[in-house]
Amino acid sequence: MSAMAKKAKNFKKSKTGAYVSMGTTAFGALSVFKQVKMARQDNDTLRLIDAAVSAAAIVTGLAILYRELKRLGDDDVLLG
Repeated sequence: MSAMAKKAKNFKKSKTGAYVSMGTTAFGALSVFKQVKMARQDNDTLRLIDAAVSAAAIVTGLAILYRELKRLGDDDVLLG
């Protein structure tokens, strides 16, 4: 496997990959906000509960990615 392929394979284990993952996860929060807005307008409790669970999943995902980012520290795969 070439060096470039190894770097691409380990992208998720790099700081850059963690930042990209955090960005895409945070971008998913936009749909949750829209879902909350629609649920409140329609007075739909079930949709509101679904949005709350989705928001909790996003917060948990961001926390896990943040922890991974802290673990990487100076051991960045793409820099070394």
